[in-house]
Amino acid sequence: MTMLDEKKSPRELRNDLLAQKLIKNLNMRHYDAYYCPTAKEALRKALKIIPKGCSISWGGSMSIRDMGLTEALKNGDYQVFDRDDVTTQEDKARIYRKAFECDFYLAGVNAISEDGIIVNIDSNGNRVAAITFGPEHVLLVIGMNKVCQDIDAAVKRARSTAAPINMARFDHNQTPCKTDGICHNCKSPDSICNYISIMRMSHPAKRHIVLLVGEDLGY
Repeated sequence: MTMLDEKKSPRELRNDLLAQKLIKNLNMRHYDAYYCPTAKEALRKALKIIPKGCSISWGGSMSIRDMGLTEALKNGDYQVFDRDDVTTQEDKARIYRKAFECDFYLAGVNAISEDGIIVNIDSNGNRVAAITFGPEHVLLVIGMNKVCQDIDAAVKRARSTAAPINMARFDHNQTPCKTDGICHNCKSPDSICNYISIMRMSHPAKRHIVLLVGEDLGY
């Protein structure tokens, strides 16, 4: 162990090792993948990846907001389509569809398995649709708190951890998980668990860029 390693916490050492395993597995699944120990480093890396002047959109990801990426892009030399800048559902829907034509789409994920399978749950389907097809490039920001042992654990995390926390963000929606914080596999009309996406690989190869971050980001 080097002197530099000795200054790292056990969590940092574990994240470094796990990230290297994840990058190897993601590369085998045809993703570009990088690891940044901190959100500040991840922000700098993301701004290097995204060329100035390109068109960009995103969904409701808290990860990209937590790290300051959306604010940096809106204040930079980029063509940004942000649903938070409009108020009507019609305008939001237009931005959802505009995302398919953008150079870059940004998103977090709800969970990722140690072997590189990515799981997302969506309400309207606009996020998983854009991640799956449309934008030329997709940048996925993933805090190490989203890493799960296998695909079953990843789906459970998305449904039982991420979804109830995300549900708590919405004042107008009422679901059983909002009442007690537990997933009930409900059929509520307000459910945000309408579409579940499981990504085995990036296609076309390298279309998806994964930025792993050694801090807790999002839910």
